[in-house]
Amino acid sequence: MTENDGIGSTGGGGARRAGRRPVTSRSEIEHIALEMFSDQGFEHTTVDDVAHAAGIGRRTFFRYFASKNDIAWGAFEEQLVRMRAVLAAQPSDLPTLEGVRRAVLEFNHVEPDEQPWHRRRLRLILQTPALQAHSTLRYASWREVVADYVAERRGEDASELVPQSVGHACLGVCIAAYERWLADDGSELADLLDEVLRALQRGWATELP
Repeated sequence: MTENDGIGSTGGGGARRAGRRPVTSRSEIEHIALEMFSDQGFEHTTVDDVAHAAGIGRRTFFRYFASKNDIAWGAFEEQLVRMRAVLAAQPSDLPTLEGVRRAVLEFNHVEPDEQPWHRRRLRLILQTPALQAHSTLRYASWREVVADYVAERRGEDASELVPQSVGHACLGVCIAAYERWLADDGSELADLLDEVLRALQRGWATELP
């Protein structure tokens, strides 16, 4: 028995065509899954459906993703590691929120050919009720990165009020920028993020070094 045995087809547009080569990267699996989620709904698409459409087995799927919920977030954990590194590399005399702004823009950088997929990804994350509990955990991890940086700059614990508040505030304005981007096809995500982060920066100017 091969790894693909027993995997059923959805019968829809996401089903693997005869002779199609198995995909070989996480990005390819993500694209196939995001297309299927858009076409037939997140809740109506199973891991088996995605694996079949990608021409891989369940075990291969789970080498890339811990669950179906994780597909929407892509390489999120790796991106958080990079975000921490970008924050750590900021000059010590740089204003705290300027460092955060630079790191957030780097975190959200998307190559032009990937932007249509990123729109699908964000729409799925922000508009799918079944993903909200999972999203809450991801949001907490993101806020923690910001809070840790702010706390280090202030010489206090990350659990203190100001670092936590900055983490929540930054996440909030980023989500507002994402939602605006999804609503306006002619907008640029980087411009929206830059605008709201600069506005936030002006608001905290007297509180943060």
